[in-house]
Amino acid sequence: MARLEAALFIAREPLSTRRLAKIARLSDGTRARALLRELAAVQDASGSAIRVEPIAGGFQLLTRSPFGPWVRRLLTTPAENRLSAAALETLAIVAYRQPVTRAEIEAIRGVGCEEMLRQLMERDLVAVGGRSEELGRPNVYQTTKRFLRAFGLSRIEDLPDIGPVTTLDPTVSPNPGGQEPPGPPAPGSPSSERS
Repeated sequence: MARLEAALFIAREPLSTRRLAKIARLSDGTRARALLRELAAVQDASGSAIRVEPIAGGFQLLTRSPFGPWVRRLLTTPAENRLSAAALETLAIVAYRQPVTRAEIEAIRGVGCEEMLRQLMERDLVAVGGRSEELGRPNVYQTTKRFLRAFGLSRIEDLPDIGPVTTLDPTVSPNPGGQEPPGPPAPGSPSSERS
């Protein structure tokens, strides 16, 4: 168990159970997984500030959330590593709607997003995930394992539910032709008397 903890402590990215088994000279990934559960139980029982967490298909040692404010004081994010609001909007759309085409992203945001997608791909947060079956077979975009690590997610399904995203720009109509969907008929109108 101590060898697994040491490997996780030094690793900069999540490690799979297979890789942990190899590093710690265990019989297989199943044994590594069992030891990781034991390690998590020991950390829980002792009130440790760190905990083994499943992240992006592997395991990583993470600081427990109550200790986040103290840890953040030690860590500063250089300005060049921060994402702009436009890049974060684009990333959120890709994350929640993936696989998604550039045209779909632009329809939701109401502005072009080619530069935002390029920046997100340079940072390995978004990647081309194939081609759409739509006319012209445009690229579809999806998030990467680095995205999962950056946001502390085990899998994309762990994103918080936000409901349907149709548009971020209130001046852009999500309906073709810009017409609002019909509401309920007004009392006394001919359509309300039919029912």
